Amino acid sequence: MMETSTQIHATVEQLGRSGDGMVRHEGRAWYIPGTLPGEQLHLRFHDGEAELLERESTSPHRVEAPCSLSDLCGGCALQHMDQTALLEWKKDQVQRALNRSGFTDLPEPALYQTPPHSRQRLDVALQRVPGGIILGLHQRGGDPVDMTECPLIRPELLKLLPPLRECLSSLGALTGRGSLAINLLDSGPDLTLETPAPLSGSDREKLAAFAREHGIPRITWRPAPGRVMETAAQTGPVFHHFGGVRVSPPPASFLQASQEGEQAIREAVLAGLPPLNRKDRIIELYAGCGTLTFPLAQHGFVQAYEGDRAAIASLRAATHGSRAEGSGRDLNRQPLLPPELNQARVVVLDPPYAGSGKQLASLLRSKVQDVVYVSCNPAALEKELPALKQAGFAVLSWTVIDQFLWSTDVETVLVLSRDPKRIRKAEKKRKG
Repeated sequence: MMETSTQIHATVEQLGRSGDGMVRHEGRAWYIPGTLPGEQLHLRFHDGEAELLERESTSPHRVEAPCSLSDLCGGCALQHMDQTALLEWKKDQVQRALNRSGFTDLPEPALYQTPPHSRQRLDVALQRVPGGIILGLHQRGGDPVDMTECPLIRPELLKLLPPLRECLSSLGALTGRGSLAINLLDSGPDLTLETPAPLSGSDREKLAAFAREHGIPRITWRPAPGRVMETAAQTGPVFHHFGGVRVSPPPASFLQASQEGEQAIREAVLAGLPPLNRKDRIIELYAGCGTLTFPLAQHGFVQAYEGDRAAIASLRAATHGSRAEGSGRDLNRQPLLPPELNQARVVVLDPPYAGSGKQLASLLRSKVQDVVYVSCNPAALEKELPALKQAGFAVLSWTVIDQFLWSTDVETVLVLSRDPKRIRKAEKKRKG
């Protein structure tokens, strides 16, 4: 059968959720990487694929990418879009999710965007190649790209990469592909290494020497995600501060992508709390190591729940002397029931990327009137918003936080209430 090709001229209508420009052809949506709304494209369709032949016009929001690796590295999808337009697009993503769920009479959102060179968390792939290793992020559906530059990460992390690449390339355990997670904690970089083969005694000596030379308090090793971890090198205590409280996070623990983004989320959450006294109970769901727990504890008594055993152990170890207590609980398998939730004056909900699952249904059946919902995924949020609307909740305020600069990811803090007095007060304030 002879293959045919068709050439067309089309206008990019909008960006899809992956950040690619969308055009329509023969009743179907096609997504073209590296294009922006309003741009005129010359395309060829061949064998079920679309090929960009020429960009015939340029969006006023197009800029030169700040990184020479942007066309290869899969870490950033939208470096060719100016940051103001990018933040507006992310706001629109959240607003559409709200509108589709019935929340149409909305206040103006607060907007925040983290600056470049601020990312404090890095997850990279490792790949053995002749003469060394590649350390970097994957291409779309391809091999990793060596991270020789990055306008996202903190300068301290970027400076660490060349000697780290040299050290890791000398390890016998890195026989093929592996991975590396780095959290830049207050105590210094915390490294979690995965390799296909076990570390030898020589490998451990090399990692220990590297840790001493570069001020790294801990390097942890594991053979694969979810497997038992072991300390490969430790030169000092590991700690980080949340709300002025010193916490010792476990290896590869969840850390907000940037200090600036963490602060913006924290401020939005605290501003969204209802009037509290110190005896009021705050139930925090999916608390992690305590990013929000300890700031919340300055406003009420916090019951923090988390399913990750290592994370909740770190949180609980830091609660002495604070107005917080931590409980280990898998909220997807064993959600808090309405009688348990009814003890709360407010619930702070910060679920994983997939959403809050069964926990939301239980929350909606409770008597809880006030919820602060922190979301990192508009698609998951959109699935859960209709139930919140149906249960009588109104949006009092919403904050859009772009802490994953040049990506399609966006954080949202929603302040929700079904307390008639709070709703009337918010409406009165909005109308002036």
